[in-house]
Amino acid sequence: MTSASVPPDAVDVQLVLLDDAVGPPAYAHPGDAGADLVTRVEVTLAPGARATVPTGVAIALPDGYAAFVHPRSGLAARHGLTVVNAPGTVDSGYRGEISVTLLNTDAVETVTLHRGDRVAQLVVQRVERARYVVTARLPASTRGDAGHGSTGGFGSTGSGSTGSGLTGFGSTGFGSKGEGL
Repeated sequence: MTSASVPPDAVDVQLVLLDDAVGPPAYAHPGDAGADLVTRVEVTLAPGARATVPTGVAIALPDGYAAFVHPRSGLAARHGLTVVNAPGTVDSGYRGEISVTLLNTDAVETVTLHRGDRVAQLVVQRVERARYVVTARLPASTRGDAGHGSTGGFGSTGSGSTGSGLTGFGSTGFGSKGEGL
């Protein structure tokens, strides 16, 4: 696969190919956010099984950037295949091989991936470093402490923070008395 046209102002990411037969991450179409990562091994995943597959690529991101490993929507839709910790984070200081932990969520079908198959997408983004400032009270907001399910949706009454339909979660998004889980 060849990489689609990359704009001249794109960020340079140094990479080492750890397997000569596996190419670098590649964009399938102009404007794509994610470049495809491939597996350099064959793997068979039974229903409910997971495996970590190497991609044959190590990168050096500039400071202030991170790469995020996302599932491929086609694999998810057709085979129930997803990335377990999506998105996986590749920090700018990491220099090892990028690996992808895949999970077959299909209840019936086994999935076999062959060497060179596209298994995930790599999205490079600028990231901000935060300075965490301890304070006695947070400023007010419209949402407040309304957590999981507070905006409605599946199984929700739509009545704010208490309509989440999730047992054991109060308005803080943790245990019913605000304690951590």
